[in-house]
Amino acid sequence: MEKKAAVFLDRDGVLCVEKGYVTQIQDLEIFPYAKQCIQELHKKDYLAICVTNQSAVARGMMSEDTLIAINEYLMQELNLDAVYYCPHYPVGIGKYARDCNCRKPKTGMLDAAIETYGIDIASSYMVGDRLSDIICGQKAGLKTVLLKSGYEVKGLELQAEPYDIYRNLKEFLLNI
Repeated sequence: MEKKAAVFLDRDGVLCVEKGYVTQIQDLEIFPYAKQCIQELHKKDYLAICVTNQSAVARGMMSEDTLIAINEYLMQELNLDAVYYCPHYPVGIGKYARDCNCRKPKTGMLDAAIETYGIDIASSYMVGDRLSDIICGQKAGLKTVLLKSGYEVKGLELQAEPYDIYRNLKEFLLNI
């Protein structure tokens, strides 16, 4: 099987406006340029895979079914290849209260996608707006890109150095 390059994308601050906890579809605000960016990634022969921590499930703020519906909506609206999510949080509720291997900065979501899609790590990127995204991508061996369209660079330079920093996803696409 031929390996394929991928761009792993965090959800909030990268594909959608950062709003804290989005717990219903109507609160999800997709950046107006996001769909075109995903189309461009596909034209450049990259898979576009969203990887997102969603602890609102573990915090009892929404059900996992609601999160799945939000993810399906996002996939449909943007034509993403896949969405991987982590609903866990160490001090959450019920079965979601755990220290898992999928919550970024751990690499479980990336590992699963890399195995499922046969991804060429050396040609792939992790694009995010937080330190956890950058560390996760670095641990997985990906080139890491920090976008200023979400949480920005507060404290980042002390803990991790991304491969590149851009204003938003549009600017990143102009440089790959």
